[in-house]
Amino acid sequence: MRLFVAVIVLHIVISRAFELKNFTFGDHDYQSLQNILHESNKKCPEISQIYTLTEKSVEGRDLIVIEFTADRPGTHIAGKPEFKYVGNMHGNEVVSREVLLALVAYLCQGYQEKDPEVVWLLQNTRIHILPSMNPDGWELANSRPRKNGQKPWLDGRANAKNVDLNRNFPEVDKLEYKYEKLENGLNNHIMSLKKALSVPGLAPETRAVIKWLYSIPFVLSSNLHGGDLVANYPYDESRDDRQGSQYSASPDDHLFRHLAKSYSKHHPSMADPMRKPCDMSGDQGLPEFKDGITNGASWYSVSGGMQDFNYLATNCFEITLELGCDKFPYPEEEKQYWKDNKASLLNYMFQVHNGIKGVIQSDGKRIPNATIKVVKMPSGSPIKHDVLSGKQGDYYRLLLDGDYKVRVIAEGFHPEERCIAVANKHMQPAQVVNFDLIPSNEEKPNKQSMCVPTKQLDLSSGTEQKLQDSLYDRIYGDYVYNTNDNQWFNYLQRILQTATGN
Repeated sequence: MRLFVAVIVLHIVISRAFELKNFTFGDHDYQSLQNILHESNKKCPEISQIYTLTEKSVEGRDLIVIEFTADRPGTHIAGKPEFKYVGNMHGNEVVSREVLLALVAYLCQGYQEKDPEVVWLLQNTRIHILPSMNPDGWELANSRPRKNGQKPWLDGRANAKNVDLNRNFPEVDKLEYKYEKLENGLNNHIMSLKKALSVPGLAPETRAVIKWLYSIPFVLSSNLHGGDLVANYPYDESRDDRQGSQYSASPDDHLFRHLAKSYSKHHPSMADPMRKPCDMSGDQGLPEFKDGITNGASWYSVSGGMQDFNYLATNCFEITLELGCDKFPYPEEEKQYWKDNKASLLNYMFQVHNGIKGVIQSDGKRIPNATIKVVKMPSGSPIKHDVLSGKQGDYYRLLLDGDYKVRVIAEGFHPEERCIAVANKHMQPAQVVNFDLIPSNEEKPNKQSMCVPTKQLDLSSGTEQKLQDSLYDRIYGDYVYNTNDNQWFNYLQRILQTATGN
């Protein structure tokens, strides 16, 4: 009888309990964009806050963010992950701008109407929405006349100084590719804020977002675009530019593929293999996107992109979403784009609760900048991308279902590790795994630890129920096996030897 291996297939049904009310679809200019944010904040003041990034656009427009959370908006709370959506990075790609404005109204309405999924999200997540990163580009694109029903392909894509914001971030990929060749090369936070801001040629919009990324401990994010229909994941830049487009996997490649599919599979046509591809005239041809996803560099190499900067310079995992073939559809078509993307937008936000989270401390004092390393079990293969604990000592590590060994390292303390089994569930917070470190000037107790891969546990039906319950409680009740109880340790070893035939 298999005691621990239980595969539960969850069909995630995103809320369809209510329709968006009192929201007018159409091309929202700078003033009407602000009006929607302020109206939502006025309707839902207890769960929202509006703020602007630290620098304005080239032409002096604010980069306005609205935040939603059910407890103390404006405050980071340890244990509550931070999520963000960024739209309209290319000013002429307006679908993202419009669906994010609709999402703003939807979250406010859903909380007021006590929709269970919206309420759960806001109670357990801090959500930030920047509907337009390039308001100047939108103004230029909107001013251009249509020809044969289409706006010009490039007008308004860049900012007011003709800078493509998605090619304007510090180029961290090449730096990381150099570190990969070193045995203990840096694999995270590879650029300080000071260094990032010192890179020449940064647009004010780019500088504003960089400072934003370093000021809030974001865990998961997406930037939304238009011109194709696909979910794109890191890395965006090829490891060898001489070879052109090539698959450039990150250490979290399997996780990123899952994140991309969590969006594409909830979209009515993004993952449809029979859909007609976009006509990318004069662009990169007509690629085929299996499951509606693509590795960025495999599609075409991008240097200075925002998604890779998020992943390599901060703790934030980000993907890029292309929401449709038409960059600037007619206003009357925008409602359908919202309907097509609503379920995906909501489902993607739930992914911020996958994996593990916790607090790193010592004798009650929180420890920032501790390094959290993860090893896959039973293979023992490290995921060569660490995350760091934040100012409050809290950390968040997105992970797929499976067995892992988690090791925490902090200067001035003995390293500590835990063996965990991750089993992600919809509308359930990430598993809590806290660490209490011992100062390095104190003797560390001699602990024996052993990771127990769930798939290796296949106990015979003759095993006593009491033993089964005890094993389950020790391994799954706390999701941790790390003990100095030698009797228990030897007992478990004998069971495993019997179960595996060793």
